[in-house]
Amino acid sequence: MATTENIASQLAKLNIAEPAKLEGSYPDVNIVDLIRNYISIELNKISGVDTSLIYPALEWTNTMERGDLLIPVPRLRIKGANPKDLATEWAGKFDCGEFLSKVEANGPFLQFFFNPTFLNKVVIPDVLTRKEEYGSCKLVENKKVIVEFSSPNIAKPFHAGHLRSTIIGGFLSNLYEKLGWDVIRMNYLGDWGKQFGLLAVGFDRYGSEEELAKDPIHHLFDVYVKINKDIEEEGDSLPLEESTNGKAREYFKRMEDGDEEALKIWKRFRELSIEKYIDTYARLNIKYDVYSGESQVSKESMDKALEIFKEKNLTHEDRGAVLIDLTKFNKKLGKTIVQKSDGTTLYLTRDVGAAMDRYEKYHFDKMIYVIASQQDLHTAQFFEILKQMGFDWAKTLQHVNFGMVQGMSTRKGTVVFLDNILEETKEKMHEVMKKNEAKYAQIDNPEEVADLVGISAVMIQDMQSKRINNYEFKWERMLSFEGDTGPYLQYAHSRLRSVERNAKEITADKWCNADFSLLTEPAAALLIRILAQYPDVLRNAMKTAEPTTVVTYLFKLTHQVSSCYDVLWVAGQTEELATARLALYAAARQVLHNGMCLLGLTPVDRM
Repeated sequence: MATTENIASQLAKLNIAEPAKLEGSYPDVNIVDLIRNYISIELNKISGVDTSLIYPALEWTNTMERGDLLIPVPRLRIKGANPKDLATEWAGKFDCGEFLSKVEANGPFLQFFFNPTFLNKVVIPDVLTRKEEYGSCKLVENKKVIVEFSSPNIAKPFHAGHLRSTIIGGFLSNLYEKLGWDVIRMNYLGDWGKQFGLLAVGFDRYGSEEELAKDPIHHLFDVYVKINKDIEEEGDSLPLEESTNGKAREYFKRMEDGDEEALKIWKRFRELSIEKYIDTYARLNIKYDVYSGESQVSKESMDKALEIFKEKNLTHEDRGAVLIDLTKFNKKLGKTIVQKSDGTTLYLTRDVGAAMDRYEKYHFDKMIYVIASQQDLHTAQFFEILKQMGFDWAKTLQHVNFGMVQGMSTRKGTVVFLDNILEETKEKMHEVMKKNEAKYAQIDNPEEVADLVGISAVMIQDMQSKRINNYEFKWERMLSFEGDTGPYLQYAHSRLRSVERNAKEITADKWCNADFSLLTEPAAALLIRILAQYPDVLRNAMKTAEPTTVVTYLFKLTHQVSSCYDVLWVAGQTEELATARLALYAAARQVLHNGMCLLGLTPVDRM
């Protein structure tokens, strides 16, 4: 890949010496790392503190008025000196070189301001040559991560919890890929259990082959509702073997015993549902490498798990049930049942078996479970059990949890299927778009654009705040073009595209060689400093596992772009000036595009 040499080759063109590369830095793909190296080496000369202490102590600032990076002097642990005095002394002696515009002391902090003139010459060409790759960085070599997310139950509505898991899991998968991991996207379906006995009995009574072929998920749900109503109405009026419940139990037992005929129907329900899911997920830019599920966990694995529990003396019996008491390892984890008195296993045993199977098959370096915070206790118990079973890989498991969505229902009713929500958002978006007739006439494929913008609305509303927070699902807020919403990001992207379209006589091959010294306005300086942060934002998002880390950044970027429009005109300027400004806008559009794709959105070019 010639492009990773990009920053180094830009520096060579500008005759600027590259600072030595410190451990943990990636200066060839991240300009902020390059400047971190420079600051660490210079500060070491002035202070005598080792660079290995300085580099990790460099922090982001919370506002750009405080610089691009800062260092809290007390973190350098210098005995017998006043941090405020040291900050003042060091700021006075600091050589800014090519990379910094100034260094300021602010109380016990030392604040570093990047030089926008330098950033323009390096960052704009870097973004424009690396394109989709800008921001990505190979942090690891040959490491594999499994991300398990979405995991709906067949024949039950795809509710808001699954939607959140899908959106967050899709983002994390993209992020890990950008940072050098080999990612396996896995959907662990609820595709086993007594409800399949119910479905089979119900389908026999109420099913329609035609409806099943047309829309399996909705049809199976209707059947499921009807058969449950039958059970309710029967109450205890029938002997067990004649009752609907009894028949369902008996059917599921046939499935458990491997009866071909019983499994044939179940397999069809499963396959038809997955086909439908694949289409719906595609609208959210998600495709899975593996559709696994509860049904895929082998009986051998669960038996093996129960055996290891015994070997390690983890279990005890109580009234015929097998329990594990986890309070010995962690007071908060309580006791948990791993086998019922009738010999059937529970979710937990199945989860343990599934994890063992996956390690056997994939030898992952990390496995992430994207599961709602209601399952915090269950997940903690499950991780602790694997640890107590002596699996070294148990420490590589991570639970990424999230809060609830309140008030999520369609306009027509309360049961929510994902595709209904996506259809409704698309319709509403389409209505909004039609209001501007002139613009609407220029769009080639209004239906498709309405869909993409609608999906952005749903996804950005979900990713807007920390994932642990619950949020209220609000149609009005979500579909607004004002304020920080998905449609606003789409609008910002299409507006940047129109800046390029309106100046088509300045072709893209001229952008990289523009005279960037012409970008002198404060608005341009602020924008380039924001663009330089993008690779760092991805690394930070990996630490937090928060989509909002990227979302907040994209809003900061788009707000700054929109304040540039008033000052940095392209039309009516000399060709040199127009080219430099156009290159800056094109770089901003590329970074916005990369961030939106990372979140799982499809940026639109006109709307």
